[in-house]
Formats: sequence, C-alpha cells, structure tokens
Amino acid sequence: MEIRILPGNIANMIAAGEVVQRPSSVVKELMENAVDAGAQNLSVVIKDAGRTLIQVIDDGCGMSPDEAQLCFERHATSKIASAEDLQKIETFGFRGEALASIAAVARITLKTRRESDDVGTRVEIESSSIKSVEEEASPKGCNFEVKDLFYNVPARRKFLKSDNVEFKHIVEEFTRVALTRPSIAFTLVHNGRNVYSLKKASSLKFRIQDLLGKGMADKIVPLSADTPVVKISGYVGSPSNSTKTPLNQYFFVNGRFFRSAYMNKAVSKAYEEMLPQGAMPPYFIYMDVNPSDMDVNISPTKTEIKFEDDSVIFQVLYASVREALGSNSFGATIDFSPKDTPEIPVFGKGYNDFRPDVSVPRVSVDESYNPFDSLPGAQPSSHQQGKPSVPDYSKFVDKSENYGMLFEERTIPVSSAMPVQGKYVLSPVASGVLVISVSRARERIFYEKFLSAMTKNAPVSQAALFPVSINVGVAPRLVFQEHLDKLHSLGFDISLSGEDTIIVGGVPDGFSTEPKRVEALMADVLIALTEGESALPGMLESSVAQRFASVAVKGGKPMTSPMEAQRLIDSLFACENSEYTPRGHKTMVIIPFEEIDKKLS
Repeated sequence: MEIRILPGNIANMIAAGEVVQRPSSVVKELMENAVDAGAQNLSVVIKDAGRTLIQVIDDGCGMSPDEAQLCFERHATSKIASAEDLQKIETFGFRGEALASIAAVARITLKTRRESDDVGTRVEIESSSIKSVEEEASPKGCNFEVKDLFYNVPARRKFLKSDNVEFKHIVEEFTRVALTRPSIAFTLVHNGRNVYSLKKASSLKFRIQDLLGKGMADKIVPLSADTPVVKISGYVGSPSNSTKTPLNQYFFVNGRFFRSAYMNKAVSKAYEEMLPQGAMPPYFIYMDVNPSDMDVNISPTKTEIKFEDDSVIFQVLYASVREALGSNSFGATIDFSPKDTPEIPVFGKGYNDFRPDVSVPRVSVDESYNPFDSLPGAQPSSHQQGKPSVPDYSKFVDKSENYGMLFEERTIPVSSAMPVQGKYVLSPVASGVLVISVSRARERIFYEKFLSAMTKNAPVSQAALFPVSINVGVAPRLVFQEHLDKLHSLGFDISLSGEDTIIVGGVPDGFSTEPKRVEALMADVLIALTEGESALPGMLESSVAQRFASVAVKGGKPMTSPMEAQRLIDSLFACENSEYTPRGHKTMVIIPFEEIDKKLS
C-alpha cells in the first residue's frame, strides 16, 4: 500500500464534506464572516433553495487584492495568529476552512473593496482554482456569489432534500445569526421574494418580534444573572406559550449559537410542574463566559461548546430561569380600579330600625295534583276522592290520535357491550369476558382510517365554521407547504398565506373545529411532519398516520353509551390488525371464565 499526499483540491473536497453539508452551511459561514468583518447591513439572496445561487452582501471592512485571493487557501484566517489565541476566541470563524471548502464544491465570484481603496477586486474561482483576478468598481465590503453548489459532487447534490426543506434550514441559520446581532440590519430574499427585511433593532426583544411575530414577543419575560463564572441574559417564554416542538429554543454564548442537551435540562427543570407533559417552552438565552473557560473547537460546525464549569453554569441557569418565572405573572390579573364601577351603599347599624316591613308571600301547593289524570280514559287516583275535580281538557284533544302512546316506555335495543369507567368496553364471548381498551382501540381505528385516506386518497373532512388563521413562522410554514398535498389527502383544508401563516378551513372527520383545538392540532401535525422528514420512502405515510392517530385519541371523549361501545367493537374488528395498536400495544384481552371462578372461590 502506497502512502501519498492528497492533492489540495481533493483535501478541500473532503473538508467540505464536514463544513459544507447543505446550502444552509454556506449561508451560515458567509453570514458569520460578514458579521466578523464588522458589517452593519447584510443581505442574503437565495435562488432555488441555494442550489443555483447563494449571494451574501455586506458593508464590512472588505479585503485587499492579495487577501481576496488568499482567503480561499486552506487554513487562511485573520482570527488566529498563535496557539494562545485559541484560548480566547471571540469571533464566529477561526479555522480558515470555510471559504476553501466552499470553493472546492461550487463556482464562486467575489467582489470586494476596502474603504481606503479606490477600486475593488473581482476574483473568480472554480474547483479550488482561481480562474481570474480583475480590478472592478465595487462598494465597500464583500459580495460573495456561490453558484451551482455541489456541481462537481453529483452524489452530494443528489441527496439534497426538496427546495422547501433546504430553504427551511437556510431560514434557521439566518435566524440564529440575526438573533445574535440586533444592531445589524438583515435581509433575506428567496426567488425574488422578500422573506425578511430586518431593520436595526434597539433591543433584542424588538428583533425577536421582527423575526417571530408580536405574539411571541408578548409572551416572553426577561431573565438575568451576573456571577463571576457566567453572566446570563435574554428571555424565556410563559408556560402558556409552550409548544410541542422545540422550534424557538436558542442558546448563545459570547454571541455564538450552540446546542446543549445538558443546559436544556436546566431550563426544563425550572419549568417543572408548570407545563403539560411533552410541552417545551421557548427561550432566548445569552451567556457571557470568559473565552479561556470554554472550548469552541470541538466540531467543524462549531455548534458544540465545552465549558470548564458546566455544573456551576447549570445551577446559575436553573436559578435565573426559575426566578424569572416566579417574579412575573402570566395569568389573568384582577383590576381593582374603581373606574366605571357602580357605587355600593354602606348601611349602618341602625338600618334595620328604618327598614320597612316586607311580608313574604305564602305559597300553597296541592301535592295530590296529577296532570296526567285528566287525560282521556284516565281514572282518578285514590288520593283524589273527595277532592275538587281537575278540569277536563279532553274536549280540546283530537280523539282520532292515541295520545296515550306518548307516555309509553320506549324500548331501545341494548348492545351486549358495556362501557366501564369510560376507559374500557366489556363484552361476553364464548370463553370468557372480552376487555377492550377504548383509547388503544381508537388509536388502531384512526390509524387505519388515516392510512387509507393517504394511500387511497379518500379523505372525510369537516369544514370549520370560520377559517382559522395561524401564524406558524417562516420555517414551519415551509414544512406545511412541503406536505400540502399529503395533508389534503388526509382531509385537511389548509392554504398558505404570506411567508409565515397558514389558514385552516377544515380538518379530518373526528377532530374538533374549535379554533383553539385547531391551533393545538396544527402543532401536532407539525411534529408529525418534522419527524417524518427522516422516514424512508414509503414509510412517511405510516409515520404520519400513526402520529395523527395518537393525536385524535387525545381529543376523544370518555365512552358512556352501550351503543357507542358496540360501534367501537364493530370498527375495531373491521381493521386489518385489530389486536395491536400501530405502536405494538395490545388493544384487547380475554379473561377466561375459569380465572373469574378462581377469583370468586
């Protein structure tokens, strides 16, 4: 086996596999470089979810002609000069791999100029090779055009997801950077449409409002903590603003976004007993830590952080979130203002002396009176002998009609199935007693119903009295757009509005059309669709049907009627697999008569 040194372009392509995973990776790296360059205005222009074009324009410090060429070399960076600098990293980028990796898998045109230069520089690069360098008039800053991403790596390009999915990831990266710098103006344009146009914000809360809407900004409260180890600031959501998806959960340290399951536990612990099971609160938490007390050089994407005092930070974070929740009221408040309230007179001790006599009328009741004794053919009751006769209204009744039938007891056929505690159905069978779990039976029935609707395109839908408009956010709206046909096949009547809103005109039969229930249902639908993104082809329908079935069961009412119980049994045994839920739990069990006899002996 011969050992050889890899050519530079091959080494860059391998590095690109770690750094440039999809179009959103390019957006992240270029936006972070622009912020590090001191940009005050930053624009991102996308075509075809980044496949055709990713353009990032900033008004930062720009580069000299030599730097414009050198920046595409591997490990070229302006952030690190010595090993000691690794202990105090305060910028986004520092490895010097991003531009070299992007240049290895795309065609790039860079236009840049420093403020001190009279003319700018234009550099064209392809497959890690510089094709041309020219002088060109250009504004101060940098303008990167990344075209035909992965054009020379067909396998990578082939495995990109749909435009909606890829653009959703771009929106996520854009949002993370925009949340770190409220003082910078950001613009995001996709296929000629303005998705975001964020002006410079005077505070973080205004930036959150511009990105995620006033509904989010109105339901968050500030938190703060200042200790020698960490300084914490930001906002946490009210318990009523929790959702079933972790869409708006952000940790930042020294202005850098990071993920941490450990720190997330600190936040979740602070919300204990305040949230329903499975709910997750939104939060925007910013930490300031001494750069020498943490290590950001863990993963190529720089989204993992290692803290020297992570247990201390955990405790400070838990305490600060708990304090923020405890010191703010999220429920309805009582208005004690006397404005527009009626005056209630105050009576003194002598009031009873001047109160006029008021006699309470006496009511007499004839307890022996029976109105039915006056009907045709009725005989006077024994207790009415000697009493005044009741007026005879029979002369006003059509004798041709048998009014006595109105009072006959109706006989309703009763099923042998019997509901118990609203949770079980009991029915006798040849060998014993059949016990069916109502919730599990419903889950199996709904699952097959939804699966049939998707595969056979035969949905049963019910229209809402009034369409429900829901602001879901830019990224979730893209998820709904991606699966709109599938949702229609299930019986959902959903249309898109603007860049961040959906309008629900109808839901599948069996779901509530009450607006609050519809909003909760859409949150569950979003989870199902998001989880289904990673499903293998052909398995997405089963995954979505299973999720929707569990959602439908949660909204079900307790079973009280024997006829309902019988219908449940009939529907369950009409299923292809009546014995188990989609998740493999038993729907029923038979208790033999012998076992019952043993219990009674």
